[in-house]
Amino acid sequence: MAKSTSLRCRVLEGKDLPAKDVSGSSDPYCVVKVDNEVVARTATVWKSLNPFWGEEYTLRLPRGFRSLAIYVLDEDTIGHDDVIGKVSLSHQQISAQPRGIDSWLSLAPVDPDEEVQGEIHLEVQVPEQGHPRVLRCHLIGARDLAPRDPSGTSDPFARVSCCGHTQETAVIKKTRFPRWDEVLEFELAEGELGDAVLSVEVWDWDIVGKNDFLGRVELPVGAPGATKGWFQLLPFASSAEEPGGRLGSLRLAVRLVEDQVLPPHCYQPLIQLLAEPIRCPGQPPAGTALAVLEEATSGESRQDVATKLVKIFLAQGLAVPFLDYLIARELARTKDPNTLFRSNSLASKSVEMFMKVVGLPYLHEVLKPVVNRIFEEKKYVELDPCKMELSRGRRISFKGSLSEAQVRESSLGLLQGYLGDMVDAIVGSVEKCPPLMRAAFKQLRRRVEEQFPSAQHEEVRYFSISGFLFLRFFAPAVLTPKLFGLREQHADPRTGRTLLLLAKALQSIGNLGLQLGKEPWMAPLHAVLLPSVTRVKAFLDSLVEVDSTQAGEEPVPAAPFGPSATIKEGYLHVREAEEPSLLPRFAFKKRYFWLSTEALSYSKSPEWQARCRIPVPQMRAVERVDEGTFPQPHVMQVVAQDGAGQLRTTYIQCKGAQELWQWLWALRRASSTNQAMLPTCHPGAFRATRWSCCLQPARAAPGCSRTHGAVALGEWSDPLDPAAAAQSLYGHLRAAGARLREAAEGGPEGGAATEPPQEGQGGGAVWGRLQEVLRDLDVAHEDFARRHGVPRPPTDTDTDTDTDTAPPPAT
Repeated sequence: MAKSTSLRCRVLEGKDLPAKDVSGSSDPYCVVKVDNEVVARTATVWKSLNPFWGEEYTLRLPRGFRSLAIYVLDEDTIGHDDVIGKVSLSHQQISAQPRGIDSWLSLAPVDPDEEVQGEIHLEVQVPEQGHPRVLRCHLIGARDLAPRDPSGTSDPFARVSCCGHTQETAVIKKTRFPRWDEVLEFELAEGELGDAVLSVEVWDWDIVGKNDFLGRVELPVGAPGATKGWFQLLPFASSAEEPGGRLGSLRLAVRLVEDQVLPPHCYQPLIQLLAEPIRCPGQPPAGTALAVLEEATSGESRQDVATKLVKIFLAQGLAVPFLDYLIARELARTKDPNTLFRSNSLASKSVEMFMKVVGLPYLHEVLKPVVNRIFEEKKYVELDPCKMELSRGRRISFKGSLSEAQVRESSLGLLQGYLGDMVDAIVGSVEKCPPLMRAAFKQLRRRVEEQFPSAQHEEVRYFSISGFLFLRFFAPAVLTPKLFGLREQHADPRTGRTLLLLAKALQSIGNLGLQLGKEPWMAPLHAVLLPSVTRVKAFLDSLVEVDSTQAGEEPVPAAPFGPSATIKEGYLHVREAEEPSLLPRFAFKKRYFWLSTEALSYSKSPEWQARCRIPVPQMRAVERVDEGTFPQPHVMQVVAQDGAGQLRTTYIQCKGAQELWQWLWALRRASSTNQAMLPTCHPGAFRATRWSCCLQPARAAPGCSRTHGAVALGEWSDPLDPAAAAQSLYGHLRAAGARLREAAEGGPEGGAATEPPQEGQGGGAVWGRLQEVLRDLDVAHEDFARRHGVPRPPTDTDTDTDTDTAPPPAT
C-alpha cells in the first residue's frame, strides 16, 4: 500500500501588478515551490500588468509536505529577474478546504530573512540526573542551505542558545552542506529545565557587513532523554505589514488530494463492476455501475472522473467500447441533433480526455511546424478595423503608415497562408492519426447514423466528429499552444492575436461552415473556409475507414506519455563524471539530445545514427547542480544505474535557467514511475580529492542533499496508474454517498435531481453490488488505518444520521 499525495494547482491570472520595467509594464511569470523546492514554472506573459497564464499542474508531492508558495517575478533580459511578490499557503490551510481554494489572493512582499531553506542535523541529550545537569547539543551538520554569497555558496556557522547562554560553532567556508560535528554543552541550574527551549540559528558569515540569516529551529528540552534527527529550518516570525494589495493579486485554484492507495487487487471488484457493461453489452443502460457513477457525478468533478475512467479503460484495453457506451447513453437522451455533445457531459469530457491522452503526439506532428513558423515570423495580422494599428503594419519606412485596406489585405494573405498550411496538414494526416482514435470516431459515426438516419441530418455524421476533433482538439491547441506542449512559452500579444484569428477560422471549419462567425470583418476569410469544409468532410470520411483488426486495442502500459513518443529534443552540452579532466573549454561537448519514454539519447547532430543512450528505467536521480561547480552555469545531472549495478553520472549544461527547468521536469516526469530512486545525491562534482558541495574526501561518500520527489504533471500526461485512478473514483463515490442513496431510494424530496435506478431495470441490484464493493474497500482502508495508526477515509455510513448532507471527500 502507498500513500498518494497530489496537489492540483491552477495558476490562472494576475491583476494590478506593479511595473518593474522602464516601459511602465512588466514581463511576469510564476514559480511554484513546495517546501522551497521549485516544481513548476509558468511561461512569461510579455508586457502585461494583468497577465493570464491559465496553467494547470498536478503536483506529485513527497509525504508530509509543509507549504506551497507561488512567486511572481518579472523576467529581465539583462541581470537578475525582479521579484514582485508571493502567495504562501500552508498544508493546514489547504487541507482545511476539502473542496479546494479558488480565489484572488494578495501578493505579499518577499523578505530575504524569511526566505530560508534546508535542514539541520541535531542530537540533543538531557540527563536525568547529575549536579549540575549538562545539556549536550551535538551539531552534526546541515544540508540544502540557501546560497547567500555571489559564488552560489555560503559560509555557515551555528549559534546555539539555551537558558540565557549562547555558544557558536566554527565557520565552514564555501558550502551549503556544512558538517560541524561539534558538541556544545550548557549547564542547567535547578529550576531552569521546566520551560527551557534550545534555540539553534544558522548564519552565513561575512567578512564585510552583517551576517546573513539562514534559518532557525527551536526545541523544548523540558523532559530528560535524547532527541535526534533532521529538522527543517524556519524563518523568524514575520513583522512585515499587510501589503493591502499594493503588489497586486494572484488568482489560484488549489486542491489537495491525499489517498491511501491499496494494492491493485483490492480495486479489481470495482474496476470489474465498472467494466461490466463494456464486457457484457446486453445490460439495460440504466442498470450499470457506470450509469450510477455518471448520474451521481457533479459538474465540478466531471472532468476528473472522466480522466480517471479513460485511464482505467486504456489500461484494460477497453477505451473504445467504453467511449461507445457513454456515447450511446448520450445519444439516447438527445432529441435535437443541433445540441449533440454541446454540453460538458461525462461522454463529451471522456472523448476530449481520450484525444489528449492518445492523440497528443499526433497533434504535435500535425500542427507544430505551422505553429513554430507563426512564432518565429511574428507577423502583424489584424482584420478588425477597431483594433488595427496602422503605424505597426510595417516597419519604419519613408512611405509612412499603411492604410486600413493595405493592412487588411496583408493580414488576409498571411492568414490564408497559415490556415491553408494547417488544413493541408490536417487533411493529409489520416495515416498519422492513432488507430485508437480512428476506431473511436468510426463507432461514434455509426451510433450517430443509427440515432439520426434521415437525409436532413446528413451533416450530423460529420459534425459529431469535427466537433470533437476541431472544436475540442485542434482549435484549443492553436489558441493556447503552451498548454498542449506545442511551445514552451506563451505567445506575445502580436502572435497571440494571429493564433486567435486562426483558432476562430478552425472553429468555423469544425462547424462545417454553418457558423462562419458573427464578426463581419471575418467575412473575407469565408472564401477560404468554405472550400476547406469540403476537404475536411472528405478527410473525415477517410478517417473512419479503418479496419477493425488494424485498430485492435491492447492495454496501454503505465507510462506518462505515449509509447516511444519523443518528449523533448534539442542541442545541449554534456560531459561524463568519469572523465579525468575538468578543463573549462573541453569538458562539455555540444550534442543533440532526444528524450523519449524509453531513453535519453544524444549524438553529434540530429543526422548521426550512432547515439549514446541512457535508458529511462535505469535513471535513479535527476537533479540540479549547484551554480559555481563548473565554469558553465545552468547544469543538471542524470544519475543512472548500469547493468552491473554501478551508478554513473552524466552532467548536462543548458543555455538558460528556463531551459534547465524544462529538461529537469521532462526527465522527472519520464522517470516518475521508476523504482529504487536515490534518496540523496551530491549537487556538486568530485574534484581531485573531495566533493565540491559537502567537502567530503571519499568519492563513494553518500549524497549530502535530498533528491527532489515532487513531480509536476499535466492532467493527461499523468502516468496510467489504474490503482490510483480507482482509488480516486472510490473517493468520488464516497463523496457522493448521499446522492447515491437518494438515487437508489427514488430521488430527493421535491423531485429527483438524478435518474433513480429502478429495480426492474437492474438499477437496485447494481446499487446493492456497488455498496458491497465500497464496503469491502472501507474495510481494507480501516485495516490499514489500524495497522499504521492513520485516520481512515470517511464513508457514507458516517452520515447516516443526516442523509441530506453528503460526506466530505475521502482523504
